Amino acid sequence: MNNNWNKGVTLALEAPGKFTTISTTQEASWALIEDWPIDDGEALDKALLVLEAAIKGKKTAEEARLAFIAAAHEAEIEVRE
Repeated sequence: MNNNWNKGVTLALEAPGKFTTISTTQEASWALIEDWPIDDGEALDKALLVLEAAIKGKKTAEEARLAFIAAAHEAEIEVRE
């Protein structure tokens, strides 16, 4: 299963104005687990489930990407689309 995204998500994950680009489902999963500024949230929980399902081939990479973007908005992380 290819978990590369057709379009990366560029967001200010480490600090405001300091952007990084997430390009794969695996990178997004690690970002949510290791670097996310909030520990709880509906979109965060959904994103974790969708990312896991995408890694297992049960969801598409695009579904994972959109769930990741929703979690970023929930956490009030600046996203460049």
